[in-house]
Amino acid sequence: MTEKPDSVDAYLAAQPPSERAVLQRIRETIHRAVPDTGEKISYAIPAATIDGRVFIFFAGWKSHVSVYPVPEGDEALEKAVEPYNSGRGTLKFPLGEPIPYDLIARVAVRLAERAGGRARADYQSASVKRMMPRMFLPSSMSW
Repeated sequence: MTEKPDSVDAYLAAQPPSERAVLQRIRETIHRAVPDTGEKISYAIPAATIDGRVFIFFAGWKSHVSVYPVPEGDEALEKAVEPYNSGRGTLKFPLGEPIPYDLIARVAVRLAERAGGRARADYQSASVKRMMPRMFLPSSMSW
């Protein structure tokens, strides 16, 4: 994309058709897993929000789609996302391979829980921690 999109719809419209379909399904997955979320463009990519605060980003690239950030604090989820972990804070899902939408829903729920949002009961993790998300702190800082 050469111009910064002004909406998620504009971002999706600018993507190639096959990538657009995957991104649209990720968008729908997030909204189903975490009801009443908003959305906006932040850092030139789509983001889902709770009370105006971003809790998850997603983006399309030439050979993959990404979801940001990677949730921490849930060992089972961390193990499940491990094959897609691509550096600090990024999950990469290669295009042309099956996209694990249920896993993306679990990631969205975990991030929403950490941001203080409500998630659908059938996607909720066993332990709900309500704290400020660590995902936005520089790596040199900790709680």
